[in-house]
Amino acid sequence: MKAFTRLAAVLAGAIAFAGPAAAQDPIKIAVVQGMSGSSLEAFSRQSLTGFEMGIEYATGGTNEIDGRPIEIIVKDTQFKPDVARAVLAEAYGDDEVLLAVGATSSGVTLGMLPIAEEYERLLIVEPAVADGLTGPDSNRYVFKTSRNSSMDMQAQALALQPDENLYVATLAEDYAFGHDGIEAFKAALDGSGATVVTEEYVPQGTADFTAAAERMFNALKDKDGRKVILIYIAGGGDAPGKIQAMDPGRHGIEISMGGHILAVLPTYKRFPGMEGAIYYYYEAYDNPVNNWLVEEHMKRFDSPPDFFTAGGMSAALAVVKALETADSYDTEDLIAAMEGMSWDTPKGEMTFRPEDHQALQSMVHFKIRVDDDVDWAIPELVRIIEPGEMDIPIGRTND
Repeated sequence: MKAFTRLAAVLAGAIAFAGPAAAQDPIKIAVVQGMSGSSLEAFSRQSLTGFEMGIEYATGGTNEIDGRPIEIIVKDTQFKPDVARAVLAEAYGDDEVLLAVGATSSGVTLGMLPIAEEYERLLIVEPAVADGLTGPDSNRYVFKTSRNSSMDMQAQALALQPDENLYVATLAEDYAFGHDGIEAFKAALDGSGATVVTEEYVPQGTADFTAAAERMFNALKDKDGRKVILIYIAGGGDAPGKIQAMDPGRHGIEISMGGHILAVLPTYKRFPGMEGAIYYYYEAYDNPVNNWLVEEHMKRFDSPPDFFTAGGMSAALAVVKALETADSYDTEDLIAAMEGMSWDTPKGEMTFRPEDHQALQSMVHFKIRVDDDVDWAIPELVRIIEPGEMDIPIGRTND
């Protein structure tokens, strides 16, 4: 019955595209994000705002392509894998969307990949990070505009300037995002002489980091050289602050971490001079796309665009370019147009790698500066880390 329903939907879509009224039919795009049920909702809402602004920018304010309006249908995953699969299937089937974009949680998004393959429709992954989203369990219908854990950690490793005198203990959450990130960090250190002395993984939502911190202190304190605790946690709990309160400095241990959204950056004021890597900061990039985004976001929301706003916009710009350049809106033609496609984003040029559909992109090496007149700690630009400086593993080979 399901196969019949899908076939009917495909035939109906083909008839609609072929008819003379097709020029006015909306281009339906699903944004499948966690809009409730988690502290990570902020990431999803930023991504949606960025996607909407990206469609506006890419279409010159018309929100149309070839006279056809773009209709964005928002689906809430509630940060539950089963709900995510159901609403994505609903979007492809009942709503007859051309493609979908999402989601925020890497674990939730992993469960969505087979649905894209089942319905033979595109899924643009944004802003989930885990390497596995373009790995062996992915498929040819999945493209990923968000950065991945390897980019996070190769950039972070470059910012730490590793050598044989560097000793690192890592702390991450016990799910795909955390494990992929630490594996990528260790791979990035290969050949540098640096040593990872211990790895700690804690459940999502952990609020007490005392035991993990003590184990990391013990693993590092007797080492001769630079001693660093690398924190790679996306959620709440304030691991950096709580570990800092335990005075790692008494052992000569420093804390390092990647950048974060603006709402979290005030907590970075406790770490002046800390260097790390960040996906995006609105002052780090000077290009027409980012300049428009910053100016318009300030006008509309009285605040600068954030981490995932830029990501959502990048996904929208990729979608519009694909729709404008593909021979047709048939999925196979869209895949052909997107493999190897480059496009401009707030972060500069991105390119979908043909082999696994991961978007190769730049990262920002920052140094924390504290300004009493700014509410948050400023991840001041040290330099842009270009895509060619990072050796990002290929996750899967298309068949």
